[in-house]
Amino acid sequence: MSLPPGFLEELRNRLPLARVVGRKVVWDGRKSNQAKGDFWAPCPFHQEKSASFHVDDRKGFYYCFGCHEKGDAISFVTKTENVSFIEAVEILAREAGLQMPAQDPRAAEKVSRNTRLAEVMELAVQHYRLQLGTRAAEEARAYLARRGLSEAAQKRWEIGFASDDRHGLSKALKAKGVSPDLLLEAGLTGEGQGGTYDRFWGRIIFPIRDARGRAIGLGGRSLDPNARAKYLNSPQTPLFDKGRSLFNHGPAREAVGKGAALIVAEGYMDVIALAEAGFGGAVAPLGTAITEEQLGLLWRISDEPILALDGDAAGVRAALRVIDLALPRLEAGKGLRFALLPGGQDPDELIKAKGAAAMQAVLDSAQPMVRLLWQRETEGKVFDSPERKAALDKSLRAAIAAIKDPSIRHHYGEEIKHLRYELWGQRSRPERPFEPRDGWQGGQRNGRRDGRRDGSWGRNAPAQPTPSARASALALGSLSPDDQLREAVLAMLVATPSLIAPFAHEIEGMDCPDRVQARMRDAILRHAEAEDLPAALRQEVGEEPLERLVAAAHILAVRPPGEAEATRLDLAEVLAKLAARRAHSEVLREGEDDIAADSADEWLTRRLGQAAAEVDVTRRKETEDTREVFLAPNGVALDKEEKDRADRTFSGIDFGRRGRGGRA
Repeated sequence: MSLPPGFLEELRNRLPLARVVGRKVVWDGRKSNQAKGDFWAPCPFHQEKSASFHVDDRKGFYYCFGCHEKGDAISFVTKTENVSFIEAVEILAREAGLQMPAQDPRAAEKVSRNTRLAEVMELAVQHYRLQLGTRAAEEARAYLARRGLSEAAQKRWEIGFASDDRHGLSKALKAKGVSPDLLLEAGLTGEGQGGTYDRFWGRIIFPIRDARGRAIGLGGRSLDPNARAKYLNSPQTPLFDKGRSLFNHGPAREAVGKGAALIVAEGYMDVIALAEAGFGGAVAPLGTAITEEQLGLLWRISDEPILALDGDAAGVRAALRVIDLALPRLEAGKGLRFALLPGGQDPDELIKAKGAAAMQAVLDSAQPMVRLLWQRETEGKVFDSPERKAALDKSLRAAIAAIKDPSIRHHYGEEIKHLRYELWGQRSRPERPFEPRDGWQGGQRNGRRDGRRDGSWGRNAPAQPTPSARASALALGSLSPDDQLREAVLAMLVATPSLIAPFAHEIEGMDCPDRVQARMRDAILRHAEAEDLPAALRQEVGEEPLERLVAAAHILAVRPPGEAEATRLDLAEVLAKLAARRAHSEVLREGEDDIAADSADEWLTRRLGQAAAEVDVTRRKETEDTREVFLAPNGVALDKEEKDRADRTFSGIDFGRRGRGGRA
């Protein structure tokens, strides 16, 4: 549904964000200044005691300095109520007293027709529900009792019964004024040589509802063991498309929004058994393998659904089909986990035999998709020759090549390499592919010190540097070029804290292999709103990291706090350079991985050479440019004007130094 220009703006203007958020949080009276539209509270998106969740009511945005959730009123309702964008707009429009925009006449007519079909489906659900209490349904009630469904559970799930009368529903609904064409369009009746007939007869009926709770279809379980189909779903109708629907969609979405795991089972009874045992986030596809549309629905409900599949061969085949569907659609943060039940059991059987705790144990041990991919390619095979190993490599590369996201593709490749080395009895962590490539971490390169592969120092280990040495300009000059850029970013943020919030997303995504920098980055984000940022940082990370930033500020010529706009431009430029260098490194890393897998060709060799040349050009440009906000790597000196400005700048800035001769 498209919305006219200005509608959302009017909605936001009518409904203050603080009012929307205020339903879910308790404002901190000490930090909040309601007269200025400045509100603080514990974050509703993660567990915490401090008030790090900030609402700027005048601008209409919120941001959490703990978990970094951010957005406006619509996104807040979308996330807290676990609803779609349009549903969130409808909720807010009702609250604001705004009429949702009218649709064109043809669309309105279609909506009206669908509304009438949904009403007919609701009448059918009620009819079948009443039939479950009749004498003709004794066998159905006995079956449900054997499956452990109490009368209360049957009522909750609105389970019904269709008798053997092939015109029972038609006669009942026609008596209520429902026309035959509506029954046919809703999929409740069918046409044959003998005329129309009820689609469902001699079956236990399970209503299928959409995310909004409307009855859109029916599922029927036959009581006849010789029936051609044990389960029968409604045909495709204007309301129902089994490839785009999920059983228990709405209740599961609500449960997941409250913290439950999203569990994908195979059938109605599995979902009901899971939900009755306390696993409210259970859903099921409707008689088909999971489709692309259903996968999209699952990821809109949860970032990492768990597929709880029967442990038999059919369940494994279903899981393997999902892998091929999901691989090209993987995104950062969007994945799947697989829980294969033991002994060929389904969730209903496992819960009845061993209880909810056993089911929870299976869910806790769910495997990521890369492990199931590996199992698919290796199970039942022997790799006792170079040819067989090469065939495995080829099939795995083909599968991983389907992943479009380069970062995910890289991590899949890393995990597959782990598994290959484990399978072939070599080192569990091969030396080159799995250690950091760029720069040093904690004083070591690729996990090795003094020439030893195990990373140990030995008896002749060099002495650790003193705190003053680590904070010196000499130590700063020994950092890698990328680490010097990161040091410049941190120094600018401490000098001008007002830039933390506008650049929070970029700062959060800044890789910091150096542990001191990583701690400082996280502390700066957490204390962005502190009145005295250096004091807050000193309390969390200690004095020494701040001393290191003092040295960085002098050497890297960071601007004084009074030049906030110029610092903002400098900060944006440095962050952009870091992103570009990271992209270059990623190209090189992927090329190295392919070379290690013996898959390099002439094109790859040429591309690696180009990438290396691009990196060299970038570094030469930085070295030549003495007017940057930081010194070029490896000790290029500032000119006199820059040095004078740096001295003036930091003679008047207190970076949190106490008792070290620094001026306040």
